[in-house]
Amino acid sequence: MIVHPELRRAAHHARRPLLAATLLQGAVTVTHLGQAVLLAVALADVAQGDTDRLPLLLGAVLGVVVARAGLGYQQRRTATRAGAQVRVHLRDELLAHLGRLGPAHLTTARAGAVRTTLVDGVEGVDAYVSRYLPQLLITLTVPPLLLAALTAVEPVALLGLVPALLLALFGPRAWDRLLARRGKEHWDTYEGLGADYLEALQGMPALRAAGAVGRTRERLEARSAALHRATVAKLRVSLVDTGLTDLAIQGGTVAAALLACWSAVTGSTTATGTYLVLLLASECFRPVRDLSREWHAGYLGVSAADGLRALRTAQPAVPDTGRARAHWPGPPQVRFENVEFSYEGAETPALRNVTFTAEAGRTTAIVGPSGAGKSTLLALLLRHRDPQRGRVAVDGRDVTEYALDSLRQGIAVVSQETYLFHATIADNLRLARPDATDDDLIRTARTAGIHDEIAALPDGYATVLGERGATLSGGQRQRLALARALLADAPVLVLDEATSAVDERREAGIVRELLDAAGDRTVLVVAHRLAAVRHADRIVVLDGGRVDAVGDHTALVEAGGVYAELVKAGHTYEGGLAA
Repeated sequence: MIVHPELRRAAHHARRPLLAATLLQGAVTVTHLGQAVLLAVALADVAQGDTDRLPLLLGAVLGVVVARAGLGYQQRRTATRAGAQVRVHLRDELLAHLGRLGPAHLTTARAGAVRTTLVDGVEGVDAYVSRYLPQLLITLTVPPLLLAALTAVEPVALLGLVPALLLALFGPRAWDRLLARRGKEHWDTYEGLGADYLEALQGMPALRAAGAVGRTRERLEARSAALHRATVAKLRVSLVDTGLTDLAIQGGTVAAALLACWSAVTGSTTATGTYLVLLLASECFRPVRDLSREWHAGYLGVSAADGLRALRTAQPAVPDTGRARAHWPGPPQVRFENVEFSYEGAETPALRNVTFTAEAGRTTAIVGPSGAGKSTLLALLLRHRDPQRGRVAVDGRDVTEYALDSLRQGIAVVSQETYLFHATIADNLRLARPDATDDDLIRTARTAGIHDEIAALPDGYATVLGERGATLSGGQRQRLALARALLADAPVLVLDEATSAVDERREAGIVRELLDAAGDRTVLVVAHRLAAVRHADRIVVLDGGRVDAVGDHTALVEAGGVYAELVKAGHTYEGGLAA
């Protein structure tokens, strides 16, 4: 009966509609009590042979039934509105927090598990908050008042009602700890199965290519069987809870009826009093029966409460304590000063004493072997993580001094892993700039080399893309992402392997067009294929987390070292292809 703090917090977001739903539920309960009183009087009159008031009493009962139907309809509507308000607010809050957590959080949390919490967990909270909580308040209020009323009618009836009510309300609490443990096991298994299914769906092409579909199906079947066992284990405890409640309710009702009949036989109460005891005893237990039903309806929310709290209270990799806005008067300078960074558990640092400057309005390329630290540098610039030593500065100010949202809005990023949504091409392009005109879309698409292919589609820019842009080729997806980044018109443009899915002949041309279109932006380019960076104003060569050399293409080739070896390896590779 103790309400989880996370569920109380969720209910706080819909206080007014929940209060209204509770009051309406109370009004519905009052109609049940009114009906019981009217029927008790009518039955007593019949038993005494007095039927003069019977039509009036039955008409009143009919009126009460009609009123209850109207009140019940309004109560359900109000409760549904309260639940929807809780759902919307809770999902908005969790999604906003996920945005603050950044990509670093998803390196330790599975996307499918997060999806299960956001969808199924929040739905369970809706049922718990909108149905169980109002009924809980009614259950805590109505039975004590009825017991007080019955004390005035027939005190002896309390000997059967009070013990039964106490057993029905507090007896199941003996299983709360076990039920909580079973609920957590059930939710963890449910969450894991959801994550496995999402992963299997997203990775189906790889599973088919590896011939692993059958093995994956067997693994999912095993996880489904584990979920079935966890569900049955939870239901077994829950059914004991329900059985004890039903036993107490039925036993209390029978005991109260026997005591009422005994009172009638001994003449200690009137016929009306006897019927009142019989009917009000049933009404005394009605809220308890309803509470048990609503408990099962909202139990998924109880199971998910810990997961919701864990997601809501997860700490981001970096604190958002900055207050400065990234409103730079022109393209800013980006500088890394003595930056060092190590991933948790790694034996060697990812970056060691890295110092270089990306000049304002110029293009700086970052190259190096795989694992040299290129992606880590970009993560530090975007403050997905903070360096352990040194600092990253934009426009002369440490990035930690900027508000995170403002900093990231000032930096447009095109990464190797492009994400497109199930929406029109125009909608996907306008994500970062909703007010962009059609001419703006066409201009940036031309620069990214994708306009002609979009125009060739039957619906042009109104073409609806498949999920994650599955209806396009890898190169087309990346060029759309390039156009989207250019449309954002951010002062800093970061291209992280942005043309890796484009063939090499087209890559150099696209990069040159991008650099021309970048205008006076500060551009950072990360690429493995050197054809994409040889025309950069400055090239920073990383090796083993250190800066090996800085210069332009010609000077670096002449100086030898890591860059010259990369160039030589690239020529050898191309020659092998030509052969």
